Amino acid sequence: MQLAKQAQNANGTLQIVTNARVTQTVKLVRLEKFLSLQTTVDAALENIQTP
Repeated sequence: MQLAKQAQNANGTLQIVTNARVTQTVKLVRLEKFLSLQTTVDAALENIQTP
């Protein structure tokens, strides 16, 4: 969560590559609004915003 906050403070997002089980757990504790969950490295790279 600290890394996600630091990324947000720098006007960025933290791309996290997960599997279905991890995604389910993150959603269960309602952290998906703070974390950018991706299923593949390629998807995470596509979502990186360049300044």
